[in-house]
Amino acid sequence: MTHLDITRRSFIVTTAAAGGGLMIGVAMSGPAHAAAGMKPNPWERPSDKAGQEINAWIVVDPDGTTTIRVGQSEMGQGVFTAMPMLVAEELHVDWKMVKVEYADGNRHVRNNNLYQRMSTGGSGAVRNSRVFLQQAGASARERLREAAAQAWSVPRDQVVAKDSVLTAGNRRGTFAEFATRASQVQLAQEPAIKQSGQFQLLGTTLARLDTPLKVNGTATFGADVKLPGMVHAAVKVVPVRGGKLKSFNFDAIKGRPGVIGAYALKPVDTHPLQTRVDEGVAVVADTYYRALTALNLLPIEWDLGPDVAQTTTAYKAKMAEALKQPGAVGRNDGDTIAAMKTAAKVVEATYYTGYDGHACMEPLNCTVHIAADRVDVWGGFQNPPGALAVVADHLGRQPVDVYTHTTFLGGGFGLRARNHEVRQAAEIARQVGNRPVKMMWTREEDTRHVRGRPAGMSYLRMGLDASGMPIAFYGRYAGHSAAAQNNPTSVANGLDLGSMNGIRDHRYKIAHNLMEGHIRNTNLHTQAYRAPGYEHNLWHFEQFIDEVALAGGKDPLQLRIDLTKDLPDWQMVLNTLKQKSGYRRDLPRGEGMGVAIGESFGSIIGMVAKVTVSRRGQLTIDKFDVVVDCGNLVTPAIVAHQMQSCVVWGVTDAVYRELTIDKGAIVEGNFDTYPLMKINQMPVVETHFALTGGNKWGGIGEPGCPPAAAALGNAVFAATGKRVRDRLINQTDLRWA
Repeated sequence: MTHLDITRRSFIVTTAAAGGGLMIGVAMSGPAHAAAGMKPNPWERPSDKAGQEINAWIVVDPDGTTTIRVGQSEMGQGVFTAMPMLVAEELHVDWKMVKVEYADGNRHVRNNNLYQRMSTGGSGAVRNSRVFLQQAGASARERLREAAAQAWSVPRDQVVAKDSVLTAGNRRGTFAEFATRASQVQLAQEPAIKQSGQFQLLGTTLARLDTPLKVNGTATFGADVKLPGMVHAAVKVVPVRGGKLKSFNFDAIKGRPGVIGAYALKPVDTHPLQTRVDEGVAVVADTYYRALTALNLLPIEWDLGPDVAQTTTAYKAKMAEALKQPGAVGRNDGDTIAAMKTAAKVVEATYYTGYDGHACMEPLNCTVHIAADRVDVWGGFQNPPGALAVVADHLGRQPVDVYTHTTFLGGGFGLRARNHEVRQAAEIARQVGNRPVKMMWTREEDTRHVRGRPAGMSYLRMGLDASGMPIAFYGRYAGHSAAAQNNPTSVANGLDLGSMNGIRDHRYKIAHNLMEGHIRNTNLHTQAYRAPGYEHNLWHFEQFIDEVALAGGKDPLQLRIDLTKDLPDWQMVLNTLKQKSGYRRDLPRGEGMGVAIGESFGSIIGMVAKVTVSRRGQLTIDKFDVVVDCGNLVTPAIVAHQMQSCVVWGVTDAVYRELTIDKGAIVEGNFDTYPLMKINQMPVVETHFALTGGNKWGGIGEPGCPPAAAALGNAVFAATGKRVRDRLINQTDLRWA
């Protein structure tokens, strides 16, 4: 870290007054907290860093270190760098002196949602937090300038803030020197924040602040939490959702070393389904190994319930049958039925995607310590205030008495947004008593009892005119609805619009559109998945657009350009994609390029995949060219990282993995049967930008996932002539002559 020069007198003056620090942000109240910096435990705040506080986001210490608090959870997407950059852009702080810590979930709740937004998901970190974070930095900067102006008896507009230093003529002082005085300044009006085209720090590539801790292994994830007196819980829930625990024989394991107890887990019907405890058993011991070993030896008798006969085959047949009937109308433009009758050619296809789980590298876990006056909860939460609320609800405590300690997350993707594992951990801790209890799932529990991505099937039909251009689109969708399962009253007339995202809301200029939907659920529980709806539906729709193009004698990329002429941002992405990828259809047999594009979470992402398929059907994914329009950039490197991640996600789902049901239960359990893409299977990914700028700030973590699988599917067809409509690609015979 770089330290600013500061005179001995200035240091004494600064530190002597009220702690010598400035904390500033937006609409804050409450007691002082200390700065922590980037620590392996990002919730820790050492007491020797206490400073005077007037707001919540920014801490300036006597040595010049500036700590910026982050309300979002770091699960690999880069918020521990991007969010501080938004503040630092306005603050004019020396970036080399910036450190980061998590915002406090308890303080957020105690002070009326102080940090404004602490739920991480929906690719909303930057786009939903940017304005108030920039405002926090701008407000702090102006208070520092005003403090210096008053001390030097000059107008504020003569004071310049740059790289943590304030100057006016030959006068000079550090942020640290004026921090205490600035904390007492009240501005008559909050300053305006910078807009697109005015940024100096945003848009540049900076080293991520969390990387060193993750490289050297000191970053603390939920699985790493260690507390004095902590005990460990291993859990096993009924294999078939909807089944029940009949009995277990604790006597068979109670004499084993370290075993403390075995506890029944029972759901409470009044709890929300999304967080409800599943029927099961927890074994608690002094180490996790002993708890898990004893659990595996524990005789358990299950009542598997009425859904034991469900299978993937039967479920697919159920969806296929639904597609034969009209459904609830989700979109109706023009007169599709009449227009379809005038079509010179009709193209139709049926696509399917199965259930999928998040498969985070870090299985679900949570640590809970119940004391007389407070409850402490440690874990990788996508929604710390939500975790706090779940624990308070379950234990009958006041929310202000529950304290969350957010760790780094070993993957989230929506899985850690609902906090169902937190309620389970709270229940185990309630039964164990006054000692910290760390609950962790095995990989098998994490895979088989995950609340994952819904399955879905689409029947798609397009009418073409004599020139091969689309004039009418008709689609039917049948699939699992998390909304209908979690809250049936939220789905009116059997219509779940979100389940049809990526098809229903397509942006192509087609005069007539009719989209219908059916809800067909199983006993499995589902919830948010990376780019929900879009991730699997764009696999259906963007491959179908290729089928439409080829049936009409059109180039697939050019057809997309022709169908979006009234959308300048789409035009820019598609034309950039055409230029950067060198997209072509005249490659030798066994080689292919495929295109796909989608818009979600405020961003447009276009992709071209390049593949090689041997005569024996061996698939090699060579390259992805990705073009991004998210409007504005915080840092290009993080966007590129996320596009690589999205390619991994989309390709893994399309090629390698699917959760299947047999006898009412998920079959796959570990990475041998539910594999992820390996490093030697990773293609080259080049990210290009076609930014519209202005006031557009799109998300990044999710929008790149949906087009990845579809571009790959189209490339496989171009190489082999074989259309994969029923994932998975690696279960398809790709041999060609």
